[in-house]
Amino acid sequence: MTDAITRAAEILKDHRASIDRLDAILVYTLAERFKHTQAVGHLKAQHELPPSDPNREARQIERLEGLAKDADLDPEFAKKFLTFIISEVIRHHEHLQK
Repeated sequence: MTDAITRAAEILKDHRASIDRLDAILVYTLAERFKHTQAVGHLKAQHELPPSDPNREARQIERLEGLAKDADLDPEFAKKFLTFIISEVIRHHEHLQK
């Protein structure tokens, strides 16, 4: 291997290690988030509140789009990501109300 290829392989290895650490952070962060949303779901079920709060969801999406812009992340991606998470939360909340 040439020195340039060896150096590129080292840089690639470092990037991949960082990606692996960040993936772990994402998974644990999502797990923590879902612990809180499950608690909210139980509270809503106990008090017969609707599983969905469209006004809050819209505010959260708008807030996340702003955060994404600040972080130089595609706001449309952030919106799709949060929309998916919200749909999962609502699905869990609906299940708790059965």
